[in-house]
Amino acid sequence: MSFRIQPTPPARPNRCQLFGPGSRPAIFEKMAGSAADVINLDLEDSVAPDDKDAARKNVIAATHDVDWGKKTLSVRINGLDTPFWYRDVVDLLEQASDRLDQIMIPKVGCAGDLYAVDALVTAVERAKGRAKPIAFEVIIESAAGIAHVEEIAAASPRLQAMSLGAADFAASMGMATTGIGGTQENYYMVREGQQYWADPWHWAQAAIVAACRTHGVLPVDGPFGDFSDNDGFRAQARRSATLGMVGKWAIHPKQVALANEVFTPSEAAVSEAREILAAMEEAKARGEGATVYKGRLVDIASIKQAEVIVRQSEMIENG
Repeated sequence: MSFRIQPTPPARPNRCQLFGPGSRPAIFEKMAGSAADVINLDLEDSVAPDDKDAARKNVIAATHDVDWGKKTLSVRINGLDTPFWYRDVVDLLEQASDRLDQIMIPKVGCAGDLYAVDALVTAVERAKGRAKPIAFEVIIESAAGIAHVEEIAAASPRLQAMSLGAADFAASMGMATTGIGGTQENYYMVREGQQYWADPWHWAQAAIVAACRTHGVLPVDGPFGDFSDNDGFRAQARRSATLGMVGKWAIHPKQVALANEVFTPSEAAVSEAREILAAMEEAKARGEGATVYKGRLVDIASIKQAEVIVRQSEMIENG
């Protein structure tokens, strides 16, 4: 193992990120009252070009007027390939209240994209004397983004979270699908006449998790398009959690409870983790580096796994 210690990601609940268009201020209070840990007010894909200016004003007003509680409040700006993004950044940083926590940058393809936004954000913060630095989260949704994912994860000290944007990612990769997340009908293998569906997003998610964990960034699963399919959402969320992702987007309010269900450690899991830690403490007192717990070997690596579960549970309780 490298002598460089793997950095700890931000200590904040991030089980569910609820998205809502900035052009629909009527839903902001409902979003604030939801059980989502993170709110993403959107200025990008869900807002028509003619509505961009009005949506930006709505979002800025919401940072002043809406009680967001303890939630992380994030705004998704427009992509750097559009004429809208610079005004998003300048107006948000000059006019939004200090309640704004984070800016989400879509379609990030290289470290230079974060450098550009960081330079503009830093200049406005200094000019306006903003005491609270704005954090970044990014979406990997292109072939370039996944190819440069590690350099992106290391690109800015402001970066706190990274997500996979399945729809644009699929388009950029030339994938033959219109599905947003989940199993794809033609992505299967056949054995003894039976079809078996694999996960076409697995490798990209694993690459994101590895890059994020290397650089102390929260890896987050992106959208699941079919909000009528609760079982499909749960299945993808559970795969993502198993891979090391900490949460998932909700593009419909009903998905909030599903995400929280999957990414909240169960009482049984927390109890077992605490028991493993206690068993290892007893082993250490005996001068042993490993012990047996419920018929299986546990050691130093088991401590690290158990500590992740306990810390996550405590963070959610205190969040």
